[in-house]
Amino acid sequence: MKELLNEANIEKLMNHAAEYGIQFIKVIVVLIIGLKVINFIDRLVDKALQKKEVELSLRGFITSIVSIALKIGLFITIIGMVGVKTTSFITMLGAAGLAFGMSLQGALGNLAGGVLILFFKPFRVGNVIEAQGFIGKVKEIGLFCTILNTADNKTVILPNGSLSSGSIVNYSAEGIRRVDMTFGIGYGDDIKKAKEVLMRLTKEHPMVLDEPEAVVAVAALADSSVNFAVRPWVKSADYWQVMFDMHENVKLEFDKEGITIPFPQRDVHIYQEK
Repeated sequence: MKELLNEANIEKLMNHAAEYGIQFIKVIVVLIIGLKVINFIDRLVDKALQKKEVELSLRGFITSIVSIALKIGLFITIIGMVGVKTTSFITMLGAAGLAFGMSLQGALGNLAGGVLILFFKPFRVGNVIEAQGFIGKVKEIGLFCTILNTADNKTVILPNGSLSSGSIVNYSAEGIRRVDMTFGIGYGDDIKKAKEVLMRLTKEHPMVLDEPEAVVAVAALADSSVNFAVRPWVKSADYWQVMFDMHENVKLEFDKEGITIPFPQRDVHIYQEK
């Protein structure tokens, strides 16, 4: 009797071993094939993003997200194969993800902003932009923040969440910029002569572009002066140099030609009571 029981137990044990062995082999095969498929998909996604000229940091982020999502799916598949109920596991995973997301709302907002900036490219590294009250050259675009370098060599770190949701002025996007300047002359000076001087100085400057054509015109009859609007077009990189040169050259040339730049004046009338 004992021999029969032993034989039955051994047979049952062998059957279980065979069953679990086959299941174990299946799990290993699924794991190996799954990882190879995930690596293949990662490469496909990366190549597709390269063709779209997506920024390197965003490309790495998207590839990582895809890889993590696929590996989580593979893990859930494997634990389902070994008999674990996946429904409760997925529920628990979702709850943990929700709690994690709630605790990192600000960081996730900046992350989402960084993804939008890197995907839509409202500016690139090296562009001069104005945003959140700051003007500077873009030094670095990260997933969570963007770093600017101002003209006086300050480093400004802007969170991508507020940056992507606010107004952005990109001074480098078009390649050329218009320099807006105003020069005033006295009411007793020759308007035509002043206009000729301003036109000549504008055309003679080597950094001023021929097209679009510069504009020199009387813009306003102010309280103390006749104001000329001078609007030359320049390459974005030459903006400040042209601005500085024109102000210096206009002052020197006006002095030479006897054209006055008036000070603000105010007439005061005094009445004596009788």
